[in-house]
Amino acid sequence: MDFTIRAVRPEEYEALGELTASTYLNDGLLQFGAEDFYLEVLRDTARRARESEVLVADDAEGRLLGGVTFATGGTPWADIAVEGEAEFRMLAVSREARGRGVGEALVRACIERARALPGCVRLVLSTDAKMVSAHRIYERLGFVRTPHRDWEPTPGLLLRTYALEF
Repeated sequence: MDFTIRAVRPEEYEALGELTASTYLNDGLLQFGAEDFYLEVLRDTARRARESEVLVADDAEGRLLGGVTFATGGTPWADIAVEGEAEFRMLAVSREARGRGVGEALVRACIERARALPGCVRLVLSTDAKMVSAHRIYERLGFVRTPHRDWEPTPGLLLRTYALEF
């Protein structure tokens, strides 16, 4: 592995926010494109870091390659996780870093954190149907579809859910 997974640093908040927002925008994952309200949520890494755990991948030169938000059930950044579960969200990998295992390493870091939490029985996530390469990572790591938990954060935007049981 030619990169490191670690906690985001305050001086990286803006860069990670832009990486995350541009990834979602360029990959067509925003319901309303460049006018989508969710862009500001994606950019607000400082808030996520205050209210959850934000991990990044960086290379030997210190370039951010990707990031993810990890939250426990019942906390502000848990969309679907309930008590006894953890969740990860906003997984983003820069175009230049794709194919290097960055996304998988970030997911594995979330799995390790969830397994280490006392009383945590599963790790859950929500994903867009378009994120086919991410789905392959999740399934390879043992996540299974949980269609009974699929949901719409806004009308017309159906998110698929997955879970990994411990």
